[in-house]
Amino acid sequence: MNSFEADPTEPGAVSEPERLLLPVSDGRRITVMLAAFEGWNDAGEAASDALRYLNKLWDGKKVASIDADEYYDFQFTRPTIRRTASGERKIKWPSTRIFKASVPDSNVDVIFVQGTEPSYKWRAYTAELLVHAEALHVDYVILVGALLADVPHSRPIPVSTSTDDNALRERMDLDASQYEGPVGIVGVLGEVALLAGLPTVSLWAAVPHYVAQAPSPKAQLAILHRVEELLQVPLDTHELAEEADAWERGVDELATEDPEIAAYVRQLEEAKDTADLPEASGESIAREFERYLKRRGKDKP
Repeated sequence: MNSFEADPTEPGAVSEPERLLLPVSDGRRITVMLAAFEGWNDAGEAASDALRYLNKLWDGKKVASIDADEYYDFQFTRPTIRRTASGERKIKWPSTRIFKASVPDSNVDVIFVQGTEPSYKWRAYTAELLVHAEALHVDYVILVGALLADVPHSRPIPVSTSTDDNALRERMDLDASQYEGPVGIVGVLGEVALLAGLPTVSLWAAVPHYVAQAPSPKAQLAILHRVEELLQVPLDTHELAEEADAWERGVDELATEDPEIAAYVRQLEEAKDTADLPEASGESIAREFERYLKRRGKDKP
């Protein structure tokens, strides 16, 4: 879990209806790879939980896996013993599993990459993932992560969206990430995918650092809403929304029991609300006018 790889306040963090990943008029089937990794890139396990939710919702079927022995330090990422349905004890090894699902009532197929961030050979690991992507005819890649941030739990969870693909930046009105510093496997896979010619978008949810433990249903829900917009498919998130409301109420109760935490949350809320006030600076007006001209140019016949 990290607090470095993306900044939810960067340009491109605001979700807007015109920022669609998939071509609206293209009737052919489109395959999108969705990837998330447990570990440093997954605060509150929001990213990996979001993908597990979708995989279950769309009844994904396992189509491939990556050998754990090549990439994991088992003293760091230890195997676990679990009991099977018959009561037998069985060791479960860390792994990366790949699933395929077809989104109902759409022309979208989804390839889910779910696993733990590897310990070794990141370049070989990402190259192997891209071999699977080519074999499964992937058209786009969406990388999903979650970071710890100074955001209040009582406000909407920010989800930043960025891309280094020039064509996607133009079409989706996004900016490239301005982050510099340590990266996880999500950042490495993003660069390798772009070098391979795969249009790639990164989503990062900002998880309140003072409630970083898993699960984090409110951040998970925010990620799912962003994926819903990008893929242009409706999602049934009613049950998860109830869990997110219950989570927020629980954090509210805990905060009221500690005056210092309560004061800190109020400080974060005030900072967030101030940042959300409409700006009236010349720079902000010029930026909005430029976006208006871009949209107007696209709308012309």
